[in-house]
Amino acid sequence: MSGKILIVDDLHPVFKNRAEQLGYQVDDRPEITRAETLAVIAEYDGIAVRTKFKIDRELMEAAPGLKFVARAGAGLDNIDEAYAKERHIRLLNAPEGNRDAVGEHAMGMLLSLINNHRKADIEIRNGIWDREGNRGWELKGKTVGIIGYGFMGSSMAKKLSGFDVKVIAYDKYKTGFSDAYAQECSMEEIVKHSDVLSLHIPLTSETRQMVDEEYLYHFKKNIFFINTARGEIVNTKAILAAINSGKILGAGLDVLEAEKFPNLAEQSWYPELKESPKVILTPHVGGWTFDSYRKISEVLADKLEQL
Repeated sequence: MSGKILIVDDLHPVFKNRAEQLGYQVDDRPEITRAETLAVIAEYDGIAVRTKFKIDRELMEAAPGLKFVARAGAGLDNIDEAYAKERHIRLLNAPEGNRDAVGEHAMGMLLSLINNHRKADIEIRNGIWDREGNRGWELKGKTVGIIGYGFMGSSMAKKLSGFDVKVIAYDKYKTGFSDAYAQECSMEEIVKHSDVLSLHIPLTSETRQMVDEEYLYHFKKNIFFINTARGEIVNTKAILAAINSGKILGAGLDVLEAEKFPNLAEQSWYPELKESPKVILTPHVGGWTFDSYRKISEVLADKLEQL
């Protein structure tokens, strides 16, 4: 193999090393800006990115020889997939590399929510010792609904296997996927039976703002809600309204409609969100561990070898 690869983000060195072993010339420039990338990308056959900027039509048009985009992560929503397909540019991603990280993060959020860990911790630090007010729930005997049964959803199901719960899963694009960890079901069964709802679907035109007030209205039980997928799938105002009404007992949000500051602080719903004792927030790190940092690059290198 031969060609040039530009790394524009912070990737584990294993990707560069493996690519060079395959015969590629690799320029590792994690500090490069989008403007600088546009100026030099015509020289390259491939580009590797995490989340620094979008690989859109403008950037791909500036790279007439571009053969592939390596996305160090699971989702491809920061890449113009339609134009890449039109140009026959291969898209590589690595959901296999951070599936365990996401599954464990979702489990951590869920266990913290049902046991009031955040609220209890804050209260004790402020001189409040309230056992009754922090009594939690057990997972045993509950039904956990998973939407999306790809790498992330199946990882979550597997992590739940020791908790004596019933796991049901809906995936619009799959059938016959029931396994030892989850039972395939319809969306109607998800909203009828779930005590916990966890999202593991990509952001598409179909899923954008899928979880809104009308969607939540149909749930028969009050639920704990976990989102480690994409923030734009969820209407945050609807989540807050459901918390206020008691429909959502607690929400763990690793992803938000708007991310990073100052953008997040400018959202009308942010003041209420940050003050809610029933919400746990993390900065889109569900799939970002010291382990997944390495594993993602290993998976990408494996896929690069298969091109």
